[in-house]
Amino acid sequence: MSAVAGPLPSPPPEGEGGASAALARGRTDKSKTLATWIAVIGGALGAHRFYLHGWRDAFGWMHPPLALAGLVGVIRTLNLGQDDRVSWLLLPLLGIAITAGMIAALVMGLTPDERWAQRFAPGSPPRATGFGAILGVMVALLIGATVLMSTIAYAGQRFFEWQLDQNNASLTQ
Repeated sequence: MSAVAGPLPSPPPEGEGGASAALARGRTDKSKTLATWIAVIGGALGAHRFYLHGWRDAFGWMHPPLALAGLVGVIRTLNLGQDDRVSWLLLPLLGIAITAGMIAALVMGLTPDERWAQRFAPGSPPRATGFGAILGVMVALLIGATVLMSTIAYAGQRFFEWQLDQNNASLTQ
């Protein structure tokens, strides 16, 4: 049971809105558990945004370029090694994209059922989500924290190694 800031609005009369009108407009109720797991699995590519808001969601389309640029950094690192400066600039972008997806999964999974129903299932009564969303939150927290710490450590290490190389080069000249 979660606290809500105010009373829940009553559903509109059958002719004005509600679930049947939402279906007639092409809108269906969105599952909080499914949205959480989509964010865990495909959040780096914005899949959760497309599930919730459709293909025209501008924020959803911001995720794939960031993740793909990070993947280019991974490929460059595998092919050219860790000393490639472009790869160490691109690689953290993948970590940022994955972390953003995990944060979205945490926010969605921890959203109270009443608020979720108001936003993504208007006119429908709130559904209890059960443990599926909570398991998704736990997985997202594990993956997100690991990726975020790894990204910070990698970027910091590469930055300080670059600074050391710059300092050594200036001393030898």
